[in-house]
Order: sequence, then C-alpha cells, then structure tokens
Amino acid sequence: MTDVQPPAPFRLAYVPGVTPAKWVRVWTERLPDVPLSLVPVPAAEALALLREGGADAGLVRLPVDGEDLSAIPLYTETTVVVAPKDHLVTAVDEVAPEDLAEELVLHPVDDVLDWERPPGVAAKERPATTADAIELVAAGVGLLAVPQSLARLHHRRDLTYRPLKDAPESRVALSWPKEATTDLVEEFIGIVRGRTVNSWRGRGAAQPAPERKPAAARGSRKGASTGKASGGPRGAGSGRGGAGKSAGGARGGRPGRPRRRG
Repeated sequence: MTDVQPPAPFRLAYVPGVTPAKWVRVWTERLPDVPLSLVPVPAAEALALLREGGADAGLVRLPVDGEDLSAIPLYTETTVVVAPKDHLVTAVDEVAPEDLAEELVLHPVDDVLDWERPPGVAAKERPATTADAIELVAAGVGLLAVPQSLARLHHRRDLTYRPLKDAPESRVALSWPKEATTDLVEEFIGIVRGRTVNSWRGRGAAQPAPERKPAAARGSRKGASTGKASGGPRGAGSGRGGAGKSAGGARGGRPGRPRRRG
C-alpha cells in the first residue's frame, strides 16, 4: 500500500505592515487541499528571500529591483506622522512638512520611505528599527513618519498619528521569481487581482454552461407553439367558415336583438 504524500504548501512571504488575511481566506476556500504557509520577513530582506527560494511569492514594498523578479502593484499607503497624544500636531487633521521644521523627526535604518530629504531636524543617531523609533516617540524624544500600516502595527495607547502631506508613499506589490511562475503562483495572482472562481485561470473553475440553441431554432419552436394555440390556418379566419366563427366569438356575451318574423 502506497502512502499518499500531502501536497507541499504554498509559501507566501509578507513584510511588516502588510495583512494578507483576506487573500489567505480566499485561498483556503478555493484550494482547501493546498495549505498556505505564511513567512514573515523584514522589508529589506524580502527580495533576497524570494531569490533564494525561501518563498514562492511575497507581498513586498516597491521598488523591486532586477529583471529576475516579477511584480504586480497592489495598493499605495498613506504616510503619517506618529506623535504622543498630547503633542501639538494632533490639533490638526493633516500635517504639512513645514509644520515639522523645528521638530526632531526620527529616521530609522529600516525606513521604507524613499525620502529625498526627511522632514524636520535629524537625530544624531538613527534608530535601528521602526519599533525602536516608536519607543523613542513614546518617550517624548521625537516624531516619526511611516506608512499608515506600520503606525497601526506598532499602535500604542499613548500615541496617535496624522496624515503627512507631500511626503513619499509606500507601494505594496506581489512579487515572485519569473522562472518560478507555477500554477499555484498563477492561482494567487488571480486571487489578489480579484478574479472569480469561474475565471479561466482557476484550477477549480466551474464547468462551462450548456450550449444554448441558436435564436432561429428558438424562434421556430415559439412560432409552432403559437400556431397550435390559435387553431392553425382555420383559426386564422382564412375561410368563410372560420371568419363566421371568429366574428361570433368577437361578440362574446352580447347577443344581438332577436329577428322579427314576417
């Protein structure tokens, strides 16, 4: 008796701030026989992981360098300023870069925003990670500009955030090695692009609907049915007898006056 080997899982890498839950749920519904394994990875290491075969595909932050990787942009994130709840910037609905001119703004080493020049006054030392920078903001050391998803990921009850105008934005994409575009990768591409289960690319696509008969055939069948209901040519009043019957039927329940006998 031969043991049936379970299918290998589809490995999906994802960077901090990205939440793949909705796509994982669709995958589970459509391909219940293929497990999906989530692989968390720092943003700076995500592309190397894909190139080394550590994941079949990844939800990463653009840009994706090199011609060996494919990428499909998914969405763009709003950039926000993280600050203590009692800070002055929380008095406005949106912060402009000039509002931060005299503020100490932290710029962590793992920053994912492509700044030409970060706003505010630069700290003497850069925090190693965004998580470290959040701790410094909570301690009142400075402010931090990050994609909104990272502000939510590192949420603290004593901190809040406001949108930052005219700032670089982070774009999230699905990426995978071009030479490893497998059927399962195609399946996941279809899911993130919103293809339905009946899409021609889907493994579990529904069977095509039965072929409908030509319109001419339907019309002739309808015509035959109509002729039968009307009684055929005689019912159409083509002869005198038919016409008499038809006229009598038209008078229906209103009988004429009786004829007087001479």
